[in-house]
Amino acid sequence: MTEFFASTRHEAELLEEFFESGMEESISPFLTPSSRHWGKNLRLKASLLAAFFLVIGYVSSFFANFQDLSHLSLLLTYFFAGVPALISAVEDIFKLEINIDVLMILAAFLAIFIGSEREGALLLVLFAFSNSLEKLVSAKAKHAIQALKSLSPTKASVIQADGTLLERSIRDITPGTYILVKAGQVIPLDGIIRAGSSFINLVHLTGENLPVTRGVNDTVQAGASNLDGALTIEVTHTSSDSTIARIIDMIHHAQDAKPTLQRWFDALTNRYALAVILCSFLFALLLPVFTVIPYLGPEGSIYRALAFLIAASPCALILAIPIAYLSAISACARRGILLKGGIVLDALARCTTLALDKTGTLTYGKLTYVGVEGEWEKETLPIAYALEQNIEHPMAQAICHYASQQSILPLAVENFKAFAGHGVEATVRGHTVFLGSMDWMLPKVPPNQRSQIEQRCRMIQEQGESLAILLVQDHVSIFRFSDCIRPRVLETLQILKDKLHMKVMMLTGDHIYSARAIAKETGITEYFADLKPEDKLRHIEQISLHQNLAMVGDGINDAPALARASVGIAMGGIGSHTAVAAADVILLQDHIDHLGWLFKKAHQAIRIVSQNICLAAAAILVAVVPALLGWLPLWLAVLLHEGGTVIVGLNALRLLLDDRS
Repeated sequence: MTEFFASTRHEAELLEEFFESGMEESISPFLTPSSRHWGKNLRLKASLLAAFFLVIGYVSSFFANFQDLSHLSLLLTYFFAGVPALISAVEDIFKLEINIDVLMILAAFLAIFIGSEREGALLLVLFAFSNSLEKLVSAKAKHAIQALKSLSPTKASVIQADGTLLERSIRDITPGTYILVKAGQVIPLDGIIRAGSSFINLVHLTGENLPVTRGVNDTVQAGASNLDGALTIEVTHTSSDSTIARIIDMIHHAQDAKPTLQRWFDALTNRYALAVILCSFLFALLLPVFTVIPYLGPEGSIYRALAFLIAASPCALILAIPIAYLSAISACARRGILLKGGIVLDALARCTTLALDKTGTLTYGKLTYVGVEGEWEKETLPIAYALEQNIEHPMAQAICHYASQQSILPLAVENFKAFAGHGVEATVRGHTVFLGSMDWMLPKVPPNQRSQIEQRCRMIQEQGESLAILLVQDHVSIFRFSDCIRPRVLETLQILKDKLHMKVMMLTGDHIYSARAIAKETGITEYFADLKPEDKLRHIEQISLHQNLAMVGDGINDAPALARASVGIAMGGIGSHTAVAAADVILLQDHIDHLGWLFKKAHQAIRIVSQNICLAAAAILVAVVPALLGWLPLWLAVLLHEGGTVIVGLNALRLLLDDRS
């Protein structure tokens, strides 16, 4: 019975989290795998199926024996593309909202009554395809929240009064409760360490993959990874007030505050749709009153009003922006650049400032072995290799990687001990050796060397490098590590500054010494260090008040800033799922050297979008005015109108053809 209630409660929590996420129905945890597969991107699948039937109907209409197939295909086209759109349009009408969706549906279905059902079907297919892409892009923003929520566990091990452990949902845990977090687990709630010490990975807050030592009375945040020691933590914040929850709130706020061209375009098209519908009714009712035109017949006011409604349907105008953006998006995709919607290109073209994260963006985000000071490398490296091959740590990985490349063999190790969050101790060739962090090792260094070693360590840190100290009897060696910048970073920054006249700055959660070293190496004159997520967001907000800003980052700590910037650019290869989901642009292969090409492509796309809007408006005027005055037959007016769509499409394809570096 207990298991039944626990299972029921777990399902209730899953259901609540699913509805809170606002995700599409296809990811519901209660769907079967096959149902989830068929339900994903259902709108897009329906629009593609409608396009297939439209082609079948058009081709079969040329053959006398296949007229029934042509009519059936056209009927299926209206069903798959028109019924969902019709339901949505009816809902808008009941809400007293007359928008471009209502105009498109009205024009498409009224086309049947004047014998232009194929033109109406084409409008429906194009409209359904455009709408499905819009839904697909908007859903990606919600994945940012879902990915971030998945970082933190849903349950925690609560320490009872008698010392036993009880697994409970984090929603039921109140401040003051003691929980146990074992090595390798993720910390579920914010709190203070009351017992134990360990290396903690705070990449979700600082963006830095280098673990830090945390011990008794130190604070830890939800989502941090506990690497090598058991921790007893006193909870200080509930799950709804944790660090993860606050970052989620910041992403929501940043996304809502971001201005977009889409809002302006929606407002314009809504007014356009209402004006066209009202004019159609006025023409149908008033033309016979003021002229000799009858109500009915091929020359009647109703026929002309319907012709006006169809000719004025902004097919080319609707396609003018999306088709240009989709062409540019395709060109970007060939270079491994993913854009979440064509609207991003417009924002990229307006950007005058570029802010970059350091670790994982300008640099690789992995420590590289630089060298050793003190003893000869061939004497000390086998010892360090023997010790570090027993633990998981970025410095240990760097030493082991370098030693294996140099074909160095580790020495035999006895009595190995690992001190969580500090270092290691072992016996090598009969001598006790220590290897660890500076703070842990300095008290073990002989007094006559301590001051000199400490001074040298400070100098290494000021150069932006990391270090570890090895002590063998009285012999002290300092191992140095650095994070190397990515190739072609210098050339890329030079293009951005000289050719595109952009201002470049660096925002990082790393310490000032490392930031200063990378800034000097890359030629960046303006940089900010020791930044938490809220600090980065505050800098982005302040800059965005005066200028359009693009932000490049890779960590979870960058997600709020990426969402708030005019354009967020994430490193997709090594970046966190949350940063990728919150960003507008994803560099799939982490090729930061593509930034210059991307901004140039954005400027080209905006030029073609402007040309397309002018061409689309001209096509509508050429088709509408003669058709309304009766100077042109309907088929020619429709041909001119659809011809504008073709011209717009061909012009947009230039973005694919002109794909030079």
